[in-house]
Amino acid sequence: MSANDSDELDIDYKVVVNHEEQYSIWPADREPPAGWTTVGVTGKKQICLDHIAGVWTDMRPLSLRKQMEAAEKQNPA
Repeated sequence: MSANDSDELDIDYKVVVNHEEQYSIWPADREPPAGWTTVGVTGKKQICLDHIAGVWTDMRPLSLRKQMEAAEKQNPA
């Protein structure tokens, strides 16, 4: 374990999401980057990553999912 790894264990993070419903973590003491909003989950890195693993089950961006749903409605199998 490097010094950087041990520093990371002490940091609290928050879960953020963008308009495409893609998730990430961000240091809790910083404002999220432009285009990202918090989802209300804050804690150590693994807690945040576990939350993301439970909710982000479809990695496709929202715009792609909508496009594929529209195409499926137009051309049902």
